[in-house]
Amino acid sequence: MKFIRYTLILLALAATTELHAQEDSTEVKKKENTKKITYHFHLYAPPKPRHSYITHGGNGPLLSFANVKDNDERIRNIPRFTIFFNVGSNYNYDFSNNFGIFTGLNIKNIGLITKEDSLKLKRRVYTLGVPIGLKFGNIRDGFFFFMGGEYDLAFNYKEKTFIDGDKKSKFNEWFSDRTPLLMPSLFAGFRFSPGFGVKVQYYLNDFFNKDFSQTVNGVKQYPYQNLDANMAFVTLSYNFGGSSIKRHDYHQTKTKYRKGSKVIIEKKTVIDN
Repeated sequence: MKFIRYTLILLALAATTELHAQEDSTEVKKKENTKKITYHFHLYAPPKPRHSYITHGGNGPLLSFANVKDNDERIRNIPRFTIFFNVGSNYNYDFSNNFGIFTGLNIKNIGLITKEDSLKLKRRVYTLGVPIGLKFGNIRDGFFFFMGGEYDLAFNYKEKTFIDGDKKSKFNEWFSDRTPLLMPSLFAGFRFSPGFGVKVQYYLNDFFNKDFSQTVNGVKQYPYQNLDANMAFVTLSYNFGGSSIKRHDYHQTKTKYRKGSKVIIEKKTVIDN
């Protein structure tokens, strides 16, 4: 009996030890496979919109039209096409993504061509213009309209005379009195792709200076006194805030929250093996 009693006690102790070992093993495995879940909060703020910047370009190919009359008799006008020399730079200020203003300096080659029978006259003037305008629409990288006014300073006048297609004479004058010194105009247009657009510009005063006089063989003459010439042109404008322009670096801001700011919660689960 004693032998049986001792045998049962030994078996009970062995079972208890094995059970305790299994529990310890399970606990170790649980510790080994512990999952760590962490949450990370990120504040995303979109780039601060640029306000002021400079673009380069101006007017491209330019097609001029004119309504010319001499003593109320209409004179045939030939549309004048020119590429050289139309360049400029604009200073832009955007109040938002949809509205802004601009000004700048632009050099233009404008003029007109008239023909009466065998006589053809080509007259052009280089001007330095200062535009002031508005733009509205998707002015950053899409379609927008622009409109405004401009004052041009005429600084070089050139005239060529052709008879039966042969050039007979030409002359060039700096700050000539043959045209007004200042030439105001209105313009409007739109941009249809990054950096390019179409603009129409109309001049409010006469192309010629009616008070201009010259003395020929001792006789004072006013060659433009009865001549009326109202001019407009259509041009392919370019680099008006287009993607080809090197944009200035956005200024960093200390403002923590701006329009469009978002809080992003990132959940990370890490399993420790």
